[in-house]
Amino acid sequence: MQQIYAHARELMARTGNPTQWGHTFPQEEVVRDDIAHRRSMLLVDMVDGRERILAQFALCPGEDPTYASIDGAWLDDDAYVTIHRIASSGLVRHAARECIAWALKQYGNVRADTHPNNKAMQHVLETSGFARCGLIQLIDRPTDTTRIAYQRHEW
Repeated sequence: MQQIYAHARELMARTGNPTQWGHTFPQEEVVRDDIAHRRSMLLVDMVDGRERILAQFALCPGEDPTYASIDGAWLDDDAYVTIHRIASSGLVRHAARECIAWALKQYGNVRADTHPNNKAMQHVLETSGFARCGLIQLIDRPTDTTRIAYQRHEW
């Protein structure tokens, strides 16, 4: 999983988004905590009898404290899950889109956020039917805190 996150950090830096994850995010403790709390989701396939991880993300149920304050408005106040730390291994195209589609099918009401420089994720979310709801501020870091907030609710 750390190799996939390293690949994602390199790709983000090459495409004009070097600060969202920097050189070390997510740290190993965060990944281990996601696994321990059963938030880690993997998109896999089989090729020649071998399982490959195509993408991974954290799926976080319950209210996200970062989303309590938004410069804008969420679509609703219904229960939701949040997608965090989505990363593709680079083995196939549209892996992130498939992860998002799965989360929507399973949970119906999904929120996510991304860095203003992460044009690729903005495109994926918007073409997956998510509404841009406003701006949030991350509460777990001192700088580079602004994120664009998205939501899609399957009624």
